[in-house]
Amino acid sequence: MASDSHAPVASSEDTRAQTEARAAVTASLDSAGSRYDTLYQQRASDLHSNAKAIEKQEINTKKNSTALAKESAKWQKEVDKATKSLNEFGDLQNWAETMERDFLVLEETLRLVENAPEVESASGVSQWR
Repeated sequence: MASDSHAPVASSEDTRAQTEARAAVTASLDSAGSRYDTLYQQRASDLHSNAKAIEKQEINTKKNSTALAKESAKWQKEVDKATKSLNEFGDLQNWAETMERDFLVLEETLRLVENAPEVESASGVSQWR
């Protein structure tokens, strides 16, 4: 019976060792889990903060894009006005050149008329030849 009395004691020691081992493993896992939990919670917090910052930047970018589009349209109107003015100046220049040619033709015609001899007609009216 002595051997029977040792069996429950050994079993009790095994159970206690298992319990201590289980507690040690659980504590180790809790420690590691806690470390990773803190790390991942910080990362999640950073991601959340960054998402808010990106959202604000996106709103500002849209506002700036709209303002840039308005400014671009304003400058395009100025460019169109300048182009129209240059075209009108070109038209004015063409008109002036045309007038100059007409005046040269008129001047040459008058020169020829002034230098041409007069011929009298039967009615007594001078005619140019």
